[in-house]
Amino acid sequence: MLDPAIAALYERDGTCRMLGIALDEVSAGRAVARMTVSATMVNGHGTAHGGFLFLLADAAFAFACNSHGPVAVAQAAQVVFLAPARPGDELVAEAVERSRSGRSGVYDVTVRLADGGVVAEFRGQSVVIGGRPQTG
Repeated sequence: MLDPAIAALYERDGTCRMLGIALDEVSAGRAVARMTVSATMVNGHGTAHGGFLFLLADAAFAFACNSHGPVAVAQAAQVVFLAPARPGDELVAEAVERSRSGRSGVYDVTVRLADGGVVAEFRGQSVVIGGRPQTG
């Protein structure tokens, strides 16, 4: 069961819900999200558009960096695409906190095929902007 603040954050995220991104788990500094690549998510080469891979990783990052309570947002992010994903592939993004100090955090996200093959590596830097997340 998700923390009420994280569950509310997910419910307000229309993009995640529209794309079918499921939030599997969230714990302190960690989150796992999943998405199935649809036919409308592919580029001209027939593989998953990098923007959708980035979005999945960014979503897992967002939930991981907000798992501590204060509202955190992305300060910067980068991605390296390592292998293609295709329509019908289920992708799993696991975000893990690497460092958190003061208002800043660093998170790594690995995007894998459901069978374990790595598709992309993402690194995000977060900044706490204060306040408590909404719970409803």
